[in-house]
Amino acid sequence: MDVLQKEHEGLSKDGNLSKSIEDVQKTIELLEKARDTISTNPGSASITLAKLQNPVKKSFDAIHADLKEVYGCLGSYGKALDKKFKDKPLPTTEYDALSSHPALINRAIAMHLLREGQFSVASTFLTEATAHPPRAEPTPGSPNPYDTLEQDLGIDSLRSEALRKQFANMYHILHELKTERNLIPAIEWARTNSEVLEARGSNLEFELGKLQFVWLFMSGDNKPHAKTTFEGKHKALEYARREFGVFQRRYLREIQQLGGAMAFCPNLQQSPYCRIFHNDNAWEEVASSFTREFCSLLGLSADSPLYIAATAGAIALPTLLKLQTIMKEKRTEWTTQNELPVEIPLPPAYHFHSIFVCPVSKEQTTDDNPPMMMPCGHVVAQESLMRLSKGGRFKCPYCPGESHPRDAKKVFL
Repeated sequence: MDVLQKEHEGLSKDGNLSKSIEDVQKTIELLEKARDTISTNPGSASITLAKLQNPVKKSFDAIHADLKEVYGCLGSYGKALDKKFKDKPLPTTEYDALSSHPALINRAIAMHLLREGQFSVASTFLTEATAHPPRAEPTPGSPNPYDTLEQDLGIDSLRSEALRKQFANMYHILHELKTERNLIPAIEWARTNSEVLEARGSNLEFELGKLQFVWLFMSGDNKPHAKTTFEGKHKALEYARREFGVFQRRYLREIQQLGGAMAFCPNLQQSPYCRIFHNDNAWEEVASSFTREFCSLLGLSADSPLYIAATAGAIALPTLLKLQTIMKEKRTEWTTQNELPVEIPLPPAYHFHSIFVCPVSKEQTTDDNPPMMMPCGHVVAQESLMRLSKGGRFKCPYCPGESHPRDAKKVFL
């Protein structure tokens, strides 16, 4: 990476177009000056053009020299990239589990566009996808493809004006919160959905109110009548008295800390409450929390499924490429579509479902082969249970307990 870093620094320093732009501008100025001279005195056109030849030629030579240096830096940087990141073929698509479900992919793309606020692009995409649906190609071992795009997971719901208005409202609130430092729209939304948020155990409404208190306390209200630091503190105290009463039962300690900061007003940075009032990430954290809760109320995840799938695929790609090479050398094939042939270590944020690997067969359980708990409390896969019992009483492979297959209970993950 040191070589790549060095080439990148060289490209930034010498491979920019600033010198070329300066030389081009000088050439333009020469031509404009000649034009003005000829316009003023048409009889001097031939002499003016003759005098212009050498300066223009020198300008073009300088531009070519500048560009040659830029091309050289780009070439060196490109070679360094190719050397570091060697081109490798992508894994084979012979066993593409999604080839029979193009509607799933289309829906993920459309939802991603809506979540990003690209409403016109999403509308055009949905119109074209519905008018010209891709042909589903069944693959062995996968369910039958859907007949039409509209049948898949309520694609019509993505075209509804109500859903677009919801996302438009979300982006308006986020813009006010992040760019304008205006918490009022977010607070009003949280207040409107207070019961649902409280039922979910969310603290978003209080966190928004807390940040509004901090903003006022730090003299965030820059209106003409807020001329002194004291007025900012006074406004924060008035806001707390007016709004924090409903939060006393759940957040009394946090409210007491906000009130206690008043005593340390002249020396807040050395007080125990410094981290509350000098948190550089407070606005981003509240914005992320708002996005998560807003999407949850719509029945959606906080992050785009398309983004998550693409990122997880990029993480898995090196392992799958290595696996493909090994399988090619050993002349074996990957024929299982329900699960990957190797374990892919994904970050904790990408673990959405609990899994269970049978300690007997060492295989991950599925809907067709669920985990079964015996009366002794140990759990094995259903197929392992049937092999161990052979239809009669059997001994647990991990303790002296004996039981019958009918006594085992299915475990729901």
